[in-house]
Amino acid sequence: MKNFAKLSAISVFCFSSLSCFASNSGGTADTIFYGGPVLTVNAKNEEVQALAVQNGKIVAVGTKDSVLKNWKSDKTSVVDLKGQTLMPGFVEPHVHFIVTSLFEGLWTNLSNFNLPYDTIETLTEKLKANLKNVPAGGWLTAFGVDPSRTNPFLAELNADILDKVSTEVPIFVVNQSGHIAYVNRKAFELAGITNKTPNPVGGGVFVKDAQGNLTGKLIEPTSYLPFMAKMPQPSEAQLIGAIQSTMKKVAATGVTTASEMSVGSNLGVDQEIAIYKKLAAADALPVRVRGYLWGEALPKGNLSIKPNEGDDRLRFIGIKYIADGSTQGMTAALNAPYIHPHGTTFSGDLDYKDDEILSLMKPYFDQGWQISIHSNGDKAIDQTLNNYAKLLSGSAKPQERRLRIEHFTVNNKDQVKKAVELGVIPSFTIDHVRYWGEAFHNHLIGSERADRIDPTGDFKKAGGRFTLHSDTPVSPVGPLSYISEAVTREWQLPPTKVLGPDQRVTVDDAIRAVTIDAAYQVMSDDKVGSLEVGKQADFVVLAKNPRTTKPEEIRDIQVKETWIDGKKIK
Repeated sequence: MKNFAKLSAISVFCFSSLSCFASNSGGTADTIFYGGPVLTVNAKNEEVQALAVQNGKIVAVGTKDSVLKNWKSDKTSVVDLKGQTLMPGFVEPHVHFIVTSLFEGLWTNLSNFNLPYDTIETLTEKLKANLKNVPAGGWLTAFGVDPSRTNPFLAELNADILDKVSTEVPIFVVNQSGHIAYVNRKAFELAGITNKTPNPVGGGVFVKDAQGNLTGKLIEPTSYLPFMAKMPQPSEAQLIGAIQSTMKKVAATGVTTASEMSVGSNLGVDQEIAIYKKLAAADALPVRVRGYLWGEALPKGNLSIKPNEGDDRLRFIGIKYIADGSTQGMTAALNAPYIHPHGTTFSGDLDYKDDEILSLMKPYFDQGWQISIHSNGDKAIDQTLNNYAKLLSGSAKPQERRLRIEHFTVNNKDQVKKAVELGVIPSFTIDHVRYWGEAFHNHLIGSERADRIDPTGDFKKAGGRFTLHSDTPVSPVGPLSYISEAVTREWQLPPTKVLGPDQRVTVDDAIRAVTIDAAYQVMSDDKVGSLEVGKQADFVVLAKNPRTTKPEEIRDIQVKETWIDGKKIK
């Protein structure tokens, strides 16, 4: 009884003063951190002096003196931060680990997020240089060409250009957006695609010219499938090695939890679930994973997995669909036409009719799966919100379902209002602003619509939650960069400009978008996302405090360490 009374007294004192908080698990911590600001990202955004960890969980936060007094023993490892900052591990709510592992680890990587932009000549030179790496009977596969970041603007690959690279080796090159690809004629031959082949379902297009001849351009991933079926596939060992390498790179940016948004898009749902389970069983997942099954790959009937199946390291929580394409690729579905080329009436296409996508997702919604829909254009956002309203009809607490919209790029204020009313949480590819802002503003959709892309400011004002992500391999993983971008909204290409000043948010708002709000979005806010007693000891050590760093310099803060479950992984 004396020990119970002592713990109770400590708990009351610590709670009232925030000097510390003792849990019933005892007073000996495995590790104590002090000597630098500790950003809790709790409801009050409080900073404290110290934090204690026991058995992989946070058992105390507060002043240095109180935490050391109540939790330090001879067995405790004490870490002096020496002025560095401790904050919650970042939560990356939208990545594609397997796709990134293939594109950036096993394929030729053509991505260029630096200046100057590539040209068709530099791209073809890179492809030719990699021909020597293609084994007999293999394909030259590459990722990362981006016409909106190519000089001249919108210079594109096609079959004629790729045939100059090789007519003997099949070539398959995926656009940076992931929604467009380019092939040579050898690839068409091996895939069995001719001028008479009908377009696949799900929005896929084998693009043809005015004479009905295949150009070499493919639109939407469903059009890739005939080609991927003929490509030599990596062994399971190669793929698992590439996935782990990709995850380690992500963890090095301070990410401790990430959502895989396309489970099943490459090898099939069951096989990719099995790969993730194998990694988890071997304790070989460098970060926590929240899995979303790729809706277009789901078999009819019952799944082999149930909603929320898994544990704190690996859990399958959602189903993701794709409603339209890429804004910078001019395949996103808009309510008004693009402005390029001048005088065009083209506004992009929806991948499904309204009732088609509703009928696909409703059975899984009814089973309890969280639903996520890729919706870049305002026409796609309208469709998604209208269908979400139907799914949520009669629900007293629609926000509890935490329905997601991915990207929410081209939008209007009414859509923001409706999303907040429905409890829908958008996740923004905030690097749209940095890497494609100039293209949106000056070339693709015009200043008025461009100023509204990724409307963080409007969601904040409307009282809604939002998150920030990379959509890797579409843009680089880097939560500190996302914070800079959400606060400054400056595009990269000189002369730089602030894109939509009204959509800027504070540093604290942006920090929450990559920590606690992202944890909420992926159904994990009870475990991670803030440094509070009882939560998992997932955190990152930074060289500087982002709250006291110039916003434009936050992206350059060095990530010193990443910890999961109280263990340093980087």
